[in-house]
Amino acid sequence: MSPLQFNHIVKVLDQMLRFESPSDVILSNWFREHRQLGSTDRHAIAEACFTCLRRLETLRALCAPKKPNSRNVLLAAMAKLWGTNLKECGDGLKEDEKIWLADVKGRAMPDGLAQRAELPQWVIDRMSDQDEDSILELGRGLMQSAPLDLRVNTLKGRRDEVLSRLIADGFDATVTPYSPLGIRLKGKPAINKHILFMQGVIEVQDEGSQLLGLITGARRSEMVVDFCAGAGGKTMLLGAQMHNSGRLYAFDVSEKRLSNLKPRLARSGLSNVHPTLIAHENDTRVKRLAGKAQRVLVDAPCSGMGTLRRNPDLKYRQSPDSVAELNVKQASILASASRMVAVGGRLVYATCSLLPQENMEIVNAFLAAHPDFSLVPASAVLAEMKIPLDTGDVLQLNPAIHQTDGFFAAVMTRNAATAAE
Repeated sequence: MSPLQFNHIVKVLDQMLRFESPSDVILSNWFREHRQLGSTDRHAIAEACFTCLRRLETLRALCAPKKPNSRNVLLAAMAKLWGTNLKECGDGLKEDEKIWLADVKGRAMPDGLAQRAELPQWVIDRMSDQDEDSILELGRGLMQSAPLDLRVNTLKGRRDEVLSRLIADGFDATVTPYSPLGIRLKGKPAINKHILFMQGVIEVQDEGSQLLGLITGARRSEMVVDFCAGAGGKTMLLGAQMHNSGRLYAFDVSEKRLSNLKPRLARSGLSNVHPTLIAHENDTRVKRLAGKAQRVLVDAPCSGMGTLRRNPDLKYRQSPDSVAELNVKQASILASASRMVAVGGRLVYATCSLLPQENMEIVNAFLAAHPDFSLVPASAVLAEMKIPLDTGDVLQLNPAIHQTDGFFAAVMTRNAATAAE
């Protein structure tokens, strides 16, 4: 680490540790403002900042008795995690810092569960469905850097052909173990410059996200709703499943997110997608589709705790209060979306969270209040699709086990005998 890199890391971390904005946004803005930084410096700054965020529970403990500010957090990481020569520090070390760091080097690593799993205590407290070993395994999985997964657009290519082309072009690529549409790349290559990406043959999409779309089970000529479409990764998968037929509604409350979907749709070749801006989950556009959709996917807004490999700051930008607020919104969105499901149709509730309060507790409460819906074992749905994965009655993806983001999904069906508006 050069003195230049050290000084930039301290300044970027200072902004990140306020937890007022997403860390990736802070980093992008910093690089935009400091265009003179080369690729080597940018890589070093990004890696150091995100490592500090991933290991923040440990680094905060190591900082004591000093304040865990950006400089001290970085110095503790250099001394204890990386074994860096502290002469590399930008402005030189003060005498009290030298004494403190000598002490840090001699200490044992903090051994509390929060530090070993690198999860705030409030998150651990909410994982009442897991024992300590499982939490520790999960936490260590979330500390790893996420791979780059691609989804092959089946309207434009076959996975085996795409894989061969990528390997021939020098990429270290393999098929994903579960999704029949996925390819995993080693490292973080700039795939958005590749001709296959620009032609819409491939899209960047985590394998777990691909599985959520697949278990929705969209078919030709159906009416399908992606209720919280966002930037549309799953929307495009559903459209390809439908072979570009039927009607696929992409609902979202964010005009910006739906605008970002349009160029992706143009690349994909899909013409059956209808991006639709709604004001809220009870919008009249939703009510007009009551009982008409064969498939409804609800990828609900959530804490994002399953994406900590990519967004390690989320565990500090969320809180028990924010999760409680999300629970109210999740229950309301699921109830509203369920009205669109036709008799015999499928409803999928999904999150990228690991917290039972956002997952099974929401589903159980919904099923108790809606006897016209019943749970379909996810294991049966996956087996029917010949996907070699069994996580029981619901899909629960664990980054430590499945090397995907931490997704949850429950598949439900609307029963003919009891369905009622």
